[in-house]
Amino acid sequence: METVKRVLNAGSGPPSNRHLHPIFTKGDWTEVRLDVDPRAAPHLTGSVVDMRTLIQDQSFDAIWSSHSLEHLHGHEVPNALSEFTRILKPDGFALITSPDLEMIASLVLERGLHDTAYTSPAGPITPHDMLFGHAASIARGMTFMAHNTGFTSISLGHLLADAGFAVVLVKRDRLDLWALALMQDADKEGIQQDLKACGLDMSDEQE
Repeated sequence: METVKRVLNAGSGPPSNRHLHPIFTKGDWTEVRLDVDPRAAPHLTGSVVDMRTLIQDQSFDAIWSSHSLEHLHGHEVPNALSEFTRILKPDGFALITSPDLEMIASLVLERGLHDTAYTSPAGPITPHDMLFGHAASIARGMTFMAHNTGFTSISLGHLLADAGFAVVLVKRDRLDLWALALMQDADKEGIQQDLKACGLDMSDEQE
């Protein structure tokens, strides 16, 4: 019988948004949703910057952070990543995705700030949206949707290493960064194999 594992969906948004990565649909995972907006009806309401009153040390097997860290201010990111290492078990890991500033900058130079880069369920997304946050949502009063910082593959890798993760792998994929950050006892090869089976190659030769 498999042991139930817990994954924190950090900055989950409403239940209909930001679904878990497919790696967390394989095996026996239980999702705990945390969001700063109580209207998203999360299991836990609060900020990833300080979760000490919400989550005990070493109580999660994994963290899924999808397009959340860029909503923090730059000085808050190290605090959030330190919280990630605090709440993860020694064999835990964090899977993080965020906009890739280098690719977005190239897109701005090629096509301008307001050309549609792609269409999401929320509507057309421009380089301006990727840099500063979804303008239509912010205009509706959802100011927490603003982006207050951003990352390159090098800067995100350094931040994760400085936070205490034992192994950090970062990949650039189109307009996004992907980071796999492993605690000291994590099964690196097993996690990499599971991710690859889900279509995400986080092998060592990635940036």
